[in-house]
Amino acid sequence: MSDPKQARPTTVRLQRMVRAYRESAALMAGVELGLFTKVAEGGHTEASLSDALGITRLHGERIIVACVGLGLLERDGDKLLNAPDVERFLVEGERGYAGEWMLFTKPDWNEWGRLTEHLRNETPPRADNVKVSEFTVDDARKYHNATYSIGRGAGRLFERQVDLTGKKHLIDIGGGSGAYCIEACKVHPDLRASVLDLASVAGVAKEFIAEQGLSDRIEALACDFNNDPFPQGADVAVMASNLPMYGREEFRAVVKKAYDALAPGGEMHLVGEALNAERTAPADAGLWGLSEAIVNGTGLSHSVADVEGYFRAAGFEGISTEPFVEGVLTRTYGRKPG
Repeated sequence: MSDPKQARPTTVRLQRMVRAYRESAALMAGVELGLFTKVAEGGHTEASLSDALGITRLHGERIIVACVGLGLLERDGDKLLNAPDVERFLVEGERGYAGEWMLFTKPDWNEWGRLTEHLRNETPPRADNVKVSEFTVDDARKYHNATYSIGRGAGRLFERQVDLTGKKHLIDIGGGSGAYCIEACKVHPDLRASVLDLASVAGVAKEFIAEQGLSDRIEALACDFNNDPFPQGADVAVMASNLPMYGREEFRAVVKKAYDALAPGGEMHLVGEALNAERTAPADAGLWGLSEAIVNGTGLSHSVADVEGYFRAAGFEGISTEPFVEGVLTRTYGRKPG
């Protein structure tokens, strides 16, 4: 018998969820129009802001009112202001600009609308899915221009969380733009590093590394981490934000390969979108795993218990997991005996 004091369920949560794509579209449009950059210039009313954006005042009113309702913009009398997080991350030309990252998954937009079709697909998945195997230099440059600012922030966080004092060689497996290596080498002048990624990505990583004046200490090597050997003898290995892209067997093999490549006493850190041990949260980890249905890859949502199991099977000791970005990313650590 139901508890009469318990609130009766409503459709409010479900309605909000099923229309969430409209919130995403409004945010993306704001970025693409340069709305938040224009607001940062100050002094704009709805009318003057519409004119500055080059859209009709009717459309201007529509997008502005929506963004105010979403908490992206705030009103100060008849003037408009950016919300604090928008001001920090969505104003072009500022150090923390992450507008390209906000548009990062937009190319998948139409395919998410066909998710049911993808889930009914019975074609065997591929570990080297088409999205990865056909990655061109232009794809890599666009991809990592979008991820670089976020990646450098994560790299700085990694450097603060992990003591790299006295370390000599860091390898970043699937290291993309090289952001983790860049931030670590900026703080530790005796550290050298190797970014391991697809040939198309490694070429782009060299550009980011050169921009920071670190080409003499950081190398970017063409390395498909599923198939190619790793440099031997490093004392630190990191692998970040690749977790949902591959299945359990692929990850078990990569962690073992990293273990074998590390010097005795070396350590590995895996930063990823992991589910909790009970596999109940966070939702973001579940959605990243679900996104792999779109490319028919082997990827899925791994739990913290799964990841620690990969480390244990490889031979690592002292295994532990802690939050990296609360509610978004975890960091699993293990040390090779010796």
